[in-house]
Amino acid sequence: MGLNERMSTHPDPIPIDGITIVREFDAPIDQVFDAWITPRRFAVWFGADNGEIPLESVELDARPGGVWKATMFAGPERHEIHWIGEFVTVDRPSTLVIAITDGSPADGYGYLTVLLDEEAGQTRMTFHQGGGHLPAEALEQATAGWQSFFEVLAELLREAALD
Repeated sequence: MGLNERMSTHPDPIPIDGITIVREFDAPIDQVFDAWITPRRFAVWFGADNGEIPLESVELDARPGGVWKATMFAGPERHEIHWIGEFVTVDRPSTLVIAITDGSPADGYGYLTVLLDEEAGQTRMTFHQGGGHLPAEALEQATAGWQSFFEVLAELLREAALD
């Protein structure tokens, strides 16, 4: 299914502009899904090695209309970013759509779409970030950032498999 075919009744269509990253994880689908909605897991991988997410700043109310927020201290200068938004679609274990902004909601939201499929214990994640009026240069930076986040996520999932 395409992005707009797996969305909730949120009033805004999920943007098809932006970036798409497809990533395979050597983990069951439920573990990948939980890494997106469990604060202690999310705080580990979001921000990767370039950012810190204090666990106490993370709120993930994984239901349609539920709050999504986290504070990130990014880069060596520890630039403080207050991410806020809401879960638009939560369809366990295959689909998440999250409206997010790092500013005021009045500035508009971007959308993160996470589509998960599992085959033989491996999970394919199709991730899309769209909307938010990002220029091409910012989208390139976002792609590099997400790739580094997903490297840390892959490591977190490998460690979970050893537990």
